[in-house]
Amino acid sequence: MKNLKGTGVALITPFKEDKSVDVEALKSLVEYQIENNIDYIVVLGTTAESATLSTEEKELIKSTIVEKNDGRIPLVLGMGSNNTQALVEEIKATNFDGFDAILSVSPYYNKPTQEGIYQHFQAVSKASDLPIILYNVPGRTSSNMEVETVARLARDFDNIIGIKEAKGDLVQAMQMISATPEGFLVISGDDMITLPMVLAGGAGVISVIGEGFPKEFSEMVNLGLERKVDEAFKIHHKIAPAINLIFAEGNPAGIKSVFEIQGLCKNELRLPLVKASEELQLKLKDFIENFK
Repeated sequence: MKNLKGTGVALITPFKEDKSVDVEALKSLVEYQIENNIDYIVVLGTTAESATLSTEEKELIKSTIVEKNDGRIPLVLGMGSNNTQALVEEIKATNFDGFDAILSVSPYYNKPTQEGIYQHFQAVSKASDLPIILYNVPGRTSSNMEVETVARLARDFDNIIGIKEAKGDLVQAMQMISATPEGFLVISGDDMITLPMVLAGGAGVISVIGEGFPKEFSEMVNLGLERKVDEAFKIHHKIAPAINLIFAEGNPAGIKSVFEIQGLCKNELRLPLVKASEELQLKLKDFIENFK
């Protein structure tokens, strides 16, 4: 398994004005991440608006990114469902050439018990030949993966190698770091508390703001991993206002506005998501113009 420590990014899906996938912009975004020291890319996560993509579009996105990346950095594929059997069948049928791990979200909407969550990922683990990163995001799933459930999964299944912890609760994150086996990756899924999580023993981040400011955010994470606290927090405080801004009207509306301002892709989303308001876009433009 390639190294999945440091800064990963949950890559967006760029669209043209007609809402079709913008393949050339996607290639440019991949290159932008690699050139600016991102450690790995998550493909077809929530930020990619994957819920609105057809099967054919997902295959196009996967093949485009794999080809453009050309093995330079690890790729993680987002695969999750609230239908366990359907997910198992999808995993067994998927061609994972070019991918190094799976990121799999805890079942959403159904609100399973902790035992249900455990058995869901037990089935996923048995189906997958790739390492698995769990994904806990209660704000979207309406249920929390408790520390003992995560620790149990980490102990019981060798191919469950980490968790993207996005509850936004630093205490729970620290408890996960303490309760899980050595080498298990507790990865921040919340940009604002990434640095404190890293300093507490976390493995890094799967970020949204990081894809808009990859050089600076990855430098912050690396400084945190090196325990260069004052230097790391200097960057954190510089970027923090943008973190609040990009999530003010939902994700990925904010980060797509950032990319449009930077000239990397058009600011197009698919319904039910809509563009950030003009007021927010002006605030983001002002931040970017004064950032350097």
